[in-house]
Amino acid sequence: MSVNKVILVGRLGRDPETRFTGGGQAVANFSLATDRSFKDKNGERQKQTEWHKLVVWGKQAEIAQQYLKKGSLVYVEGRIQSREWQDKEGQKRTSFEIVVENFRMLGGRGDGGGHAPGAGSHAGGGDAESQAGPGEETFGGGPNRKSRATRRA
Repeated sequence: MSVNKVILVGRLGRDPETRFTGGGQAVANFSLATDRSFKDKNGERQKQTEWHKLVVWGKQAEIAQQYLKKGSLVYVEGRIQSREWQDKEGQKRTSFEIVVENFRMLGGRGDGGGHAPGAGSHAGGGDAESQAGPGEETFGGGPNRKSRATRRA
């Protein structure tokens, strides 16, 4: 048995960029920043930011394009996927991205997120769909799943 599951809470580094495949399926790409704070060996507080490449498919890609903006706070569930490609010099390169299966907009309007009606203000772990609270927008789907958008009140 194996598990490939990622849960992130962070802020968008740029607005989602959406395009459509030849078959008409939407795909959106954006970056997400997560931070961690720690004390170094001298006892000074340090902050480390990690950047993640995210890809969202289907209806949720269209929703991401419509509501997510640079600085938006989001909860993301997905899986890590690697891609191999060749650079301009013909060298084989590998990049890693998070294929988003569910996401939830967090924060309020003044928080860079929550541009959707009813966007919530609390984060949670576990299953994003079952954990959605009043006024939170939860979106699920992916290239291999039936896309859906639900709102629980």
